[in-house]
Amino acid sequence: MRVLLSTYGSRGDVEPLVGLAVRLRALGAEVRVCAPPDEDFAQRLTGVGVPLVPFGRSARALTTAAPPPSSLPRYAAELIAGQLDAVTAAAEGCDVLVAAGVMPAAAGARSVAEKLGIRYVYATFQQLTLPSPHHPPLAYPGRPFPPGVTDNRRLWDLDAHSIDVLFGEALNTARASIGLPPVHNVRDYVMGDRPWLATDPALDPWQETPDLDVVQTGAWILPDERPLPAELSAFLDAGAPPVYAGFGSMPMRAAKDVAQVTVEAIRAQGRRALVGRGWADLGPIDDRDDCFVVGEVNHQALFGRVAAVVHHGGAGTTTAAARAGAPQVVVPQAVDQPYWAGRVAELGIGTAHDGPTPTTESLSAALTSALTPGTRDRARAVAGTIRADGAAVAARLLLDTVGRERPPVSA
Repeated sequence: MRVLLSTYGSRGDVEPLVGLAVRLRALGAEVRVCAPPDEDFAQRLTGVGVPLVPFGRSARALTTAAPPPSSLPRYAAELIAGQLDAVTAAAEGCDVLVAAGVMPAAAGARSVAEKLGIRYVYATFQQLTLPSPHHPPLAYPGRPFPPGVTDNRRLWDLDAHSIDVLFGEALNTARASIGLPPVHNVRDYVMGDRPWLATDPALDPWQETPDLDVVQTGAWILPDERPLPAELSAFLDAGAPPVYAGFGSMPMRAAKDVAQVTVEAIRAQGRRALVGRGWADLGPIDDRDDCFVVGEVNHQALFGRVAAVVHHGGAGTTTAAARAGAPQVVVPQAVDQPYWAGRVAELGIGTAHDGPTPTTESLSAALTSALTPGTRDRARAVAGTIRADGAAVAARLLLDTVGRERPPVSA
């Protein structure tokens, strides 16, 4: 069986597909991944022996450039066109296409699947893109919801309208070029009849709704066997567990100030600091030996050895810290990150920072709460409830579903 996995976005959109790809290969499937051409994505996939089919611009370059909201339709058209070219070639002969990532890229991927007549599955790594009366949608940049509207169903209607305005013309122009009819509700077209929610039920519990048949598989996590760098291990061994601070794929404007504030807040707790460079390229603020800066690293191995994790609230980092039993301080920047900050606080496994721009005082106060014995005990207790089999569950489900739908081979 041949499977194509397609996404466009940051590391948090690519890494889950790495986990699923490896599990699918273990079950005998042939797998390839369509994703942005960033070098770190290519290296990650090469490291597990999965081919990358690159398309579009560098996700890191696009993220750090922070294009204005008015340019969203133009970038959507570019993404969809890139999907039609790259995914069509990559999907030839495939039995199923799994799409994730930003809405226009997934819309392009589904159009390819439709054109080629192959099965399509939409997957999301947080539930806020799935229509439900139990929670509101995320507002798109430049298109805030009317302040007086609070009914979730009405907000989801507005969400569908916004998506059509932003991406509908680009999608339907691309579809016409390959002989497909127009789509009149882009969001519902992308999600299909049975979207998959690849998150952990303990961290991200889905409430059933009669309007949508959601399959929650658990988070798609690949066990990471990479050793920690020798210099990092030496730093960890040289004293008490440090506080890790990293903001992943977030560009973090005024990165030097962010590094200064973060390290000073950690030092105010009497702790050593371990700083993740990330896409913001955070660096040391001085030459003191109580601070170490690290690049790409195995979070699964690292987070079990730190006193707390300060991060932006991406789904992957939140899940990794929760699995490790590390208390968290979430400084949410955008999109679904305030949601994950809220979940961390609700579960009692850490603190949600108020707003995206910490000061030394505000971050130190958040750390004071996160570093209490009660929070540490609660984080360890919750760690025991986090599932590790989401990618395996999804891989089996995908192959079983497609296998049932394939016509029998005649003798």
